[in-house]
Amino acid sequence: MNKISSWFCYLFLKPIVKLIWIKEVRGIENIPKSNFILASNHQSHWDQVTNAYLCVPRKFTYLGQIDKYTGFEGFLRNFLYKLAEVIPVHRYDEESKKRAIKECVERLKKGEILIMYPEGTRSKDGEIQEGKPGVAKIYLQTKVPILPVAIKGNFNIMPIGSVFPKFKKIVKINVGKPLEFPQEFEMAQNLDCQSEEYKKICQKITQRVMEEIKRLFREID
Repeated sequence: MNKISSWFCYLFLKPIVKLIWIKEVRGIENIPKSNFILASNHQSHWDQVTNAYLCVPRKFTYLGQIDKYTGFEGFLRNFLYKLAEVIPVHRYDEESKKRAIKECVERLKKGEILIMYPEGTRSKDGEIQEGKPGVAKIYLQTKVPILPVAIKGNFNIMPIGSVFPKFKKIVKINVGKPLEFPQEFEMAQNLDCQSEEYKKICQKITQRVMEEIKRLFREID
């Protein structure tokens, strides 16, 4: 999302989101002044709004799937993606995933914030699922810190299958401290990204990020 759109959301939409949906935000002081990779649990489509709430008025973007919706839903998704400058990814196409990661790296190197959902898809029961290595792969190419975020309430605000959000002031957000992995970063620079050693480093980073998101999730009342 460019700065003009982000400022518009900050001035006019953020107060509405806070008034109607946001009940509590913890750890706001942990958000870095430099850019970061926001790694959040994924409960519903409303997560996009909630995570944007943390990022405006700065320039930020999302990594978003293009492999699910067709027809009018697909048209609406593409329109919103264009408006928000979302990086598209087909989750079942390896070439698409490679292009998406490359674009994420380029955006981060330009100083943008990147919002990602390590689980890769929305939770079907509200609980946190296993993480996938995309966040780790992008970190190892940029060294941009990973900001873990846990959200509760969005599963009830906009369950799977819902078209519109419910008006409930129940969303709670817990922002953790930025995570950095300098030793793993240095080790990875000398490894082939297809090697088992590299994959183990990605797995280690992913596991640590998910552990932190789960811890933050449990801390929410």
